[in-house]
Amino acid sequence: MIKKILVANRGEIAVRVMRSCREMGIKSVAIFSEVDRTAKHVRYADEAYCVGPASSAESYLNIKKILEVAVLSKSDAIHPGYGFLSENAQFAEEVGKAGIIFIGPSIHAINTMGDKLTARQLMIDSEVPVVPGTKENIDDPNKLKATANQIGYPVMLKASAGGGGKGMRLVREEKDLVNAYEMAKSEARSAFGNDAVYIEKYIESPHHIEFQIMADQHGNYVHLFERECSVQRRHQKVVEETPSPLMTPELRQKMGEQAISAAKSVDYVGAGTVEFLVDNDHNFYFLEMNTRLQVEHPITERTTGVDLVKAQINVANGLPLEFKQEDLRQNGHAIECRIYAEDHKNNFMPCPGVIKNITEPMGLGMRTDGYVYEGYEIPFHYDPMISKLISWAPSREEAIDRMKRALYEYKITGVKTSIPFVARIMEADDFVNGDYNTHFIEKNMDFLMTEEDDCTDYCEDIALFVAYLDYTQKLKEAADKTNVATPNQSAWKEYARRKNILRL
Repeated sequence: MIKKILVANRGEIAVRVMRSCREMGIKSVAIFSEVDRTAKHVRYADEAYCVGPASSAESYLNIKKILEVAVLSKSDAIHPGYGFLSENAQFAEEVGKAGIIFIGPSIHAINTMGDKLTARQLMIDSEVPVVPGTKENIDDPNKLKATANQIGYPVMLKASAGGGGKGMRLVREEKDLVNAYEMAKSEARSAFGNDAVYIEKYIESPHHIEFQIMADQHGNYVHLFERECSVQRRHQKVVEETPSPLMTPELRQKMGEQAISAAKSVDYVGAGTVEFLVDNDHNFYFLEMNTRLQVEHPITERTTGVDLVKAQINVANGLPLEFKQEDLRQNGHAIECRIYAEDHKNNFMPCPGVIKNITEPMGLGMRTDGYVYEGYEIPFHYDPMISKLISWAPSREEAIDRMKRALYEYKITGVKTSIPFVARIMEADDFVNGDYNTHFIEKNMDFLMTEEDDCTDYCEDIALFVAYLDYTQKLKEAADKTNVATPNQSAWKEYARRKNILRL
């Protein structure tokens, strides 16, 4: 059985994995770059090792160094978290060669689902619905034009090895096609080292809905229901919720069954996510499969009661799933807001810097997955997401109200954050009514960029400042009466003066 796990990641996901390890009595090993020496995951782990300079390529993506640490620390397994090497088949293969367990799916599953064209063809063969489009890389501009005309505009160009919105271009008219094609190929080449691009019909006003999958080594497959991920900016998720406001029991059953079919097509093992696009008529199409734990997994944990990291570790240990499909239920409603260190009023520019003060929300139904603390300096080398705020309540309406309250309580000074922006999302009529799709932010941008609470925050700051002045004044008055040092004096020098130890 696994007794020690190296977490090949950083930030909140590293801390989150280590928490489950601690509950299971498993030792955790952290890796860190030189600028992450004081990071929370380093302080939380049982052991920690530096793997290189700040650059991800020289640290968190350095397969050789990570494996050296895994062997040195005598780790039984490696958990990749998400991002970095989590969907890197070469890494999974090297881990296996080193005699260490990779907590994730097989190399075959990673390779197959990691290439969008291969995955697309496999879904067609498995009779899982896909968006109309090509089955192969398009490298001829003339063929590109003919295919686009055949599919019908608008079309979407996508990188075969893509993800996170990179290598994607929406084209509404033929005159823009070739230029968008060249840009998509260039971006794909830069981001993934693979410039293969294919073309799909663009689904107008879609919902982005994903299903959480879990499978063991004994042929058992379940889905843990859906997550609504349509609140996006530049194809990056900002807010997620479950259950989806769009979902009906019939649609949930159909999509869940197709998600399991997708997982079975690659003999999937472990935690994974099958993503779909759903139109207004409830037609759904396979988008991609993420062969790892998702950022938004906590809302599934909150509504199902299943610790997905523990389930991953148990599956890696060769144990069968502890639950069957009929055992799983959705209990209540959960919402996740991603909190970034960024300035939404300055084109969402990242805002690295020192956290001067932080007050995290607490209370019934709240969970905060984060990694920053007072005095911590957020480096500029990595993704600016600093935490995830998760609310739960028996109903969607109450979950939204609880999230509003928590965002009001969440105070961070020293850097700008996206807290005001996501707080406005909770106030938007389209979101409150559950009547939104992937165009939500674009449609509501004017509303989201207007902060009604500016005056409130200003008044709060003034009140805190005045309270502090009053506090220090009272301390000074008390010190004058009792001859005790004030906060600006040295207590030991005052004591020495009174005892004639020093001449002051």
